[in-house]
Amino acid sequence: MTAIIQTIDTPDGAFTILADERQRVLSSGWTADSDAIVARLGVRHRPTEIQVGETDAAAAARAFYDGDIRAIDSVAVAQYGTPLQMTGWAALREIAPGSPLTYTSFAGRLANPRAVRAAASICARNAPALFVPCHRVLRTDGTLGGFAWGLDVKQRLLAREASGR
Repeated sequence: MTAIIQTIDTPDGAFTILADERQRVLSSGWTADSDAIVARLGVRHRPTEIQVGETDAAAAARAFYDGDIRAIDSVAVAQYGTPLQMTGWAALREIAPGSPLTYTSFAGRLANPRAVRAAASICARNAPALFVPCHRVLRTDGTLGGFAWGLDVKQRLLAREASGR
């Protein structure tokens, strides 16, 4: 598989997007380090060739940062995982901006409110960050919890979504 990689500037720093030949986002995050983006994918699902180019998702990311917080909703992604992970990643895309869930509530959406660790693992293994908004899940006490790209980025994303921009 050949993939396209693009890094754009955002208010939260460099944001890199790796997309497949169909423009589906495979992996993304707040770094200019393309190796870190590729490393978010399982070895079997890593592209054999990567070319620097323009991704369709970059326009949605820019629109998001320009105030259209729903611009990321329709970006196509390609994820590979267990049935529970696939269900979880789909459920993450249904969390409304500005209305974060706790890990317990997120686990409840997966039909197992006791599966908090599984819910956290689904978030941690989410490669197309921003487009599959794992940043919208918080600890049960309302604190931020973890985020692969840093709690400062997670906090700013949540604040941007809470304000509607």
